[in-house]
Amino acid sequence: MRLDRDIHLSKALVIDPNPTSRSILVAQLRDFGIGTVAQCGRVGDARSQLESRSFDIVLCENNFAGNDAAGQQLLDDLRRHQLLPLSTVFIMISSEATYNKVAEAAESALDSFLIKPHTAAGLGDRILHARRRKKVLKDIFEAVDESRFDDAIQLCLKRFEDRGEFWLFAARVGAELLLNHGRHREAWGLYEAVLKAQALPWARLGVARAQVEANEPGKAMSTLEALTADQPNFVDAYDVMGRIHVDQGNLDEAAAVFLRAASLTPDSVTRLQKVGMLSFYLERWDDALKALERTVGIGISSKMFDPQTLVLLAFLRWRQSDSKGVQRCTENLEHLLSRSPDNQRLRRFAAVVHVLELALRLQHNDALQAVADLALEVREASFDVEAACNMLSLLARLAEAGYTMEQAGEWIDAIGLRHCTAKSLTELLARAAGPQAEFAERIRNCQHRVLEVSEAAMAFSVAGDPGSAVRTLLDNGRASLNGKLIDTARLVLQRHHEKIDGADELQSTIDDLRQRYFALPTKLPIGDGPGRKAGGLALRGAVASALGAEPEPPVAAAA
Repeated sequence: MRLDRDIHLSKALVIDPNPTSRSILVAQLRDFGIGTVAQCGRVGDARSQLESRSFDIVLCENNFAGNDAAGQQLLDDLRRHQLLPLSTVFIMISSEATYNKVAEAAESALDSFLIKPHTAAGLGDRILHARRRKKVLKDIFEAVDESRFDDAIQLCLKRFEDRGEFWLFAARVGAELLLNHGRHREAWGLYEAVLKAQALPWARLGVARAQVEANEPGKAMSTLEALTADQPNFVDAYDVMGRIHVDQGNLDEAAAVFLRAASLTPDSVTRLQKVGMLSFYLERWDDALKALERTVGIGISSKMFDPQTLVLLAFLRWRQSDSKGVQRCTENLEHLLSRSPDNQRLRRFAAVVHVLELALRLQHNDALQAVADLALEVREASFDVEAACNMLSLLARLAEAGYTMEQAGEWIDAIGLRHCTAKSLTELLARAAGPQAEFAERIRNCQHRVLEVSEAAMAFSVAGDPGSAVRTLLDNGRASLNGKLIDTARLVLQRHHEKIDGADELQSTIDDLRQRYFALPTKLPIGDGPGRKAGGLALRGAVASALGAEPEPPVAAAA
């Protein structure tokens, strides 16, 4: 029974731990005329297949080894990291008993659920429906793939307003595009319009996301608290809530929220990484070790894996004097480096872990020299917050072990004066240096010094001398490489350009510093990785068609 005339061009993957169920599904798909049908019985194997190959249709059992949401977790991770384009028809297979518990997966997949027991006709109907949506909305997907985002937004809005076929799906795509292109208030309005039509959890989450982007985190938190009260298993809502806490420097609250999310999705690589990393900075060593070791165990071969996990795990194993454990971290990093030998981030990771190995071997002089070599990079353009945290963690642990480093204070001040640009960043840096209270205090003092410079500069501006304000900010910003000082200088110069002598020369200096030093991520490094934001859609590669066309290859992970 051929489903449609192009079905023979399609490729399908069946994911089911039960060999009998798997063989039945494979046979049904082949009866439908699908050209290529692959199969696997484990989540890890499925993740590898979906990360390395493209499929037009995926049938996935939701229950694996007693985890009655493993399929949903796999789908969520793949969507989050843009490893599964919207063009792929993803159908979840679930028993009636677990349907209510994982019903939000239907919204994440935006394709279909199939409740057991099912018939071949029922499966065929769902595949046909999903493939039809790909074709009906082809003009929207094509506009997205061709970067004609304004056209795509207008097409989505028109279909929503006309209540055309698949209008809810079009509204969700349109709202996502509005958010991605800075039109937060319009996205907010569209999500609210959807809610007036249907009270959908993803639309409520969309409102919260729009509120975050519109710089109204308090309203977003209220929206999320109400949403999680009504939908306690809607995991994306916890992701957004946790990110708000992180950005506000509330690391304890963030850790609790992400722990809740990870408990609901125990096979999610990204959520485990967040729990492990935050637990590390909060000095909850047992929780950190458990989460990071599990991350490595289930996800090291995944593109979702963040190799920063190996650095923090090495610190924890060093704390236990586990030389073999540290060596395994080194070997894993060397393997990643062998595939990306020019990756500076990986080289820094390997250098940090190498110092730990030298210390465990009691090669003290070599360890001190290796630390000094790392410190030479503190003022390099690529030395971001993540590198700063690793350096502070390394210095703190060596000092705790009795190492005397005469320049440690100088290095810590250089890191703090450069990267203390917000409360959340200062708090993370202080936590990284936490095992040495003196180091953490130096970091917090750096933030005070930055604030003092800002206040002194603003006093010049209030007194009618904006030129002195800009020069004070710029001189200190150039000396420290502090982004907040340099950006404040830019803002004052923009406001008072006509009143400041040599304004064009000052602007040129500011632009040069910003270009060289401030193209770095400003979010705290807690294992987010690339891909969609929590609750959002992965729009990249959306048009790879129901006719068997190959989608674009997925974005590689940090490694």
